[in-house]
Amino acid sequence: MPVKYVPYYPNTVEGQAILNNFTRSRRALRYRDDEKAQERIKRGMPRYELEKIESVGNKPENMIIRGECLSACAYLKDKGVEIDLVYIDPPFASGADYAKKVYLRRNPEIARKIAEGMEEYLANGNEDQNGGIDIEGLRSFEEKMYGDIWNKEDYLNWMFENLVAIKSVMSENASIYVHLDWHIGHYVKILMDEVFGEDNFRNEIIVRRVKKSIRENEKVKSLNVATDSIYLYVKSEDVLILPPSKPAAKEERWHAFDAPEIRTGMDYDLFGKKPPAGRHWMRSYEIAQQWIKDEKLRPNPSSGKPEYKIDASDEMICDSLWDDLQAYTFEHDYTTEKNPDLLERIIKASSDEGMIVADFFGGSGVTAKAANDLKRKFIHVDVGINSIQTVRDRLVSTGAEFDIHDVKDGVSLFRNPVQTMDKLKTLIVGLKNEDSLDSFWEGAINDSKLGLVPVYIPNLLDHSTKILDVPLMNRILNIAMPELPDSVKKVVVFYVDIEDEKELKDFIKDNNPTEFEVELRDLKEILDDVIVEDIAEYEMKKSGKEHVIEFKSFTSDRLIQKIGEYNQKHELQKVGENLLEKVGDEQDEENDDADAEAENGSNRNGNGKKINSKFTPIKISETGLELIELVSLNCSNNEGAWKSDSEIKIDKKGYVIRNGKKTKDFWDGRISSPKKPIRIKIRNICGDESVQQIKVISKFAK
Repeated sequence: MPVKYVPYYPNTVEGQAILNNFTRSRRALRYRDDEKAQERIKRGMPRYELEKIESVGNKPENMIIRGECLSACAYLKDKGVEIDLVYIDPPFASGADYAKKVYLRRNPEIARKIAEGMEEYLANGNEDQNGGIDIEGLRSFEEKMYGDIWNKEDYLNWMFENLVAIKSVMSENASIYVHLDWHIGHYVKILMDEVFGEDNFRNEIIVRRVKKSIRENEKVKSLNVATDSIYLYVKSEDVLILPPSKPAAKEERWHAFDAPEIRTGMDYDLFGKKPPAGRHWMRSYEIAQQWIKDEKLRPNPSSGKPEYKIDASDEMICDSLWDDLQAYTFEHDYTTEKNPDLLERIIKASSDEGMIVADFFGGSGVTAKAANDLKRKFIHVDVGINSIQTVRDRLVSTGAEFDIHDVKDGVSLFRNPVQTMDKLKTLIVGLKNEDSLDSFWEGAINDSKLGLVPVYIPNLLDHSTKILDVPLMNRILNIAMPELPDSVKKVVVFYVDIEDEKELKDFIKDNNPTEFEVELRDLKEILDDVIVEDIAEYEMKKSGKEHVIEFKSFTSDRLIQKIGEYNQKHELQKVGENLLEKVGDEQDEENDDADAEAENGSNRNGNGKKINSKFTPIKISETGLELIELVSLNCSNNEGAWKSDSEIKIDKKGYVIRNGKKTKDFWDGRISSPKKPIRIKIRNICGDESVQQIKVISKFAK
């Protein structure tokens, strides 16, 4: 249960919210179930406790929060924190799954051989004990980060609640930038008109995406999407923006010399012309004469209208077209990572030093990093552990100070909501997909006595389904259940959090329109048993003034299973490709080109598509140390928030980042500290972290 519900607006009383924008919302943008969001807003934001996980330095006002936007806003509102600038890059409702590449690190055994001058060890064809990793190549597989899969109505409800929550923690002089693309941006623009007011809309900023190309003369269904939109709104009409500047051009360009509005003394004759009606010349008469001498001002060769030259070295004030920079970068192998230059421009335009900048869908932490670099305070929020770890490591490397918090909202997520959902479905005994059921039901259990038992699981990406309350139960009873086949005798409803179990059971008894039995089950009871321990063996000894921990082995059943699934999938794919290759060979026996390609190790199937039947399974070495990404030692306390007194991170190429500083050293399987370590934390390459008191042989639980 939430600790309490926090009203969205400052002048509401208990049980009553000020919803003066809802009437217009119903008229402007009507979609299925939009009244559900209004009911939840009337109730208030669910406020949960926050647990401090780690403290880096001494600036607790800088915060990293693992949790949902709504939960974070409830906490901030309750604490009286006001945000001065918000940038959010929420899911785009694109229907895509997003994944990150997971790289096996270089095993210390291989690093030692290289350090001993045996660079030819791998190059000469010796067996690679590190599962195929060599100096030039890296073995990797993919992990799902999150699924951007929504129906339009659920997305708009979810987004509306988030926008209202964000507005409730914005200061009166705050601005918000919402970054979206063509999938849903036009709908969200209408929602933002409702939440912030049409008069507080300032700009739609257009930014450039990654360029793609197609073959010449190739017909396509649609043109390449080249831009994203960023919608800029302000909290009140008095908010001002400092327009950023950008390089004028890569080459010489000429622009019209007139500007909006009439100004006294700026309507002189120039090349025999006056400014157009309602406009003025953009520089004084004296400057215009100097520019003519400098050949920077001329009459247009065709129209004769005055125009001035912009050199490539010049800078100009930005308009709403930001085509001089790209929206995305991929420095940290993070699928949706934004360009730091984009965030720097936004932060400079709409905040001053010392102000608070927040990103409630923080991703790789570009916003937090840019805010810290520009001497602003930052708040980073995200539900995925990969996001929290990425921004944490990113900020440590810059010397930033901050606290990391975890929202205790009922369920401990496994890496991220998508993977948690996938794992839950495998843990519910007998649960299988059932095509005959509406998508509202996750699947069904085939019971020998009861037959088909539909199962409901809350969507962990959608905060509106996390709390099983009367409105949600009413929807299950009166909308979802009546659509089930008459043969159904029982349904199972799982919940993350429950408002009042006795009240709900009474409600079910009094309002169930069917003969179906309804069983309520707690998801936490399943998740508590999901984590299998990682096991590390190491020795600790004193070497001079240093305490040295040397790892002997590391075992992660979760990673072993993941790598096994990866190998099996690609082995099956290899079999299929070989069959296609055989068919292709039979069809093209006399094709000399195909034979030539085969000699070069490249083949095509019968459809002319290139295939590669060479697949080397990923193998884990005997020590398994290539599965470790980060080791941290706490020498300060034996419980409570983590304090990293010494840490090493191994990057994907095997180089050590020691206490945030990059080196060209390969990891040798050791970590040291001048202080005696009390606790040790190990993060594996998929992001699972394990903490334990220092022991000679240690088992780690998440």
